[in-house]
Amino acid sequence: MSIYSKIVGTGSYLPSNRVTNDELAQQLAKKGIETSDEWIVTRSGISARHYAAPGQLSSDLAVEASKGALEMAGLQASDIDLIILATSTPDHLGGFPSTACVVQRKLGITNGAPAMDVQAVCSGFVYAMSVADSFIKSGAHKKVLVIGTEVFSRILNFEDRTTCVLFGDGAGAVVMAASEEPGVLATKLHADGSHGHILCVPGSVDNGAISGNAYLYMDGPAVFKLAVSVLDKVAREALVAANLDAAEIDWLIPHQANIRIMQGTAKKLGLPLEKMVVTVGEHGNTSAASIPLALDLAVRDGRVKPGHTVMMEGVGGGFTWGAVLARM
Repeated sequence: MSIYSKIVGTGSYLPSNRVTNDELAQQLAKKGIETSDEWIVTRSGISARHYAAPGQLSSDLAVEASKGALEMAGLQASDIDLIILATSTPDHLGGFPSTACVVQRKLGITNGAPAMDVQAVCSGFVYAMSVADSFIKSGAHKKVLVIGTEVFSRILNFEDRTTCVLFGDGAGAVVMAASEEPGVLATKLHADGSHGHILCVPGSVDNGAISGNAYLYMDGPAVFKLAVSVLDKVAREALVAANLDAAEIDWLIPHQANIRIMQGTAKKLGLPLEKMVVTVGEHGNTSAASIPLALDLAVRDGRVKPGHTVMMEGVGGGFTWGAVLARM
């Protein structure tokens, strides 16, 4: 009998500090940086984002999202036998201990379940789901907690209006479990390190101090051009692997980076915009958290129902991209 992996619970969490474009514009004006709600919305579709409170870490957001996913799945934290966490903003410098291990401790999981971080920036959650799918199908694990969590506000240069207005903080999580019924139908992952320079944090740690620029850098036009191209291709690869047509997709849940990229992807796939879950307007770009945040919202408001086929895809620094096609 074949073993499949299936999403059995979703959860999400947004910090309480919601910042509108007008509020952000007022803050930036004090630094002599000019922007406006119209300028931001026209270029990105973003109207607001959430920022973590001082001292609030990626693990704190992840724990809250995980609790929601566990509750929906009807599981206790101790039932989890693997944690995979995607983040570009780990709790600790150098990424260790891993934020996944910190979450394990904060959830009170003491069963020795392995826990690890995955770093693929905005594609991180798709990468993490693909890894979880492989572990479950191999029979190695049965109940996996997959998390995307970010506090991108900590790496933004608030004197660069081309980037600081785009990103926000948040976390999303899913519980994936072994199932006799098909859940994840196909996954496809890619990377091309030759494009790493167009979206990165170029600084490094040298002798205990930051060397170089520790803020996020993005070549917006280059990222836009590459993103639309690879998202279309990887979605089609996943469809071919699952022997499905684009018309059979019930919901497209792309990485929530820019409404124009998202609309361009839907158009290339021949999908009506009504079939795309959009949260970028309220969340901004939450990197690895954006897809699970959007998925949880759509599950809880009743749009995504059991039996629906969902295409999740992301693209991020590295350069990385990937897709997961799943039946809910």
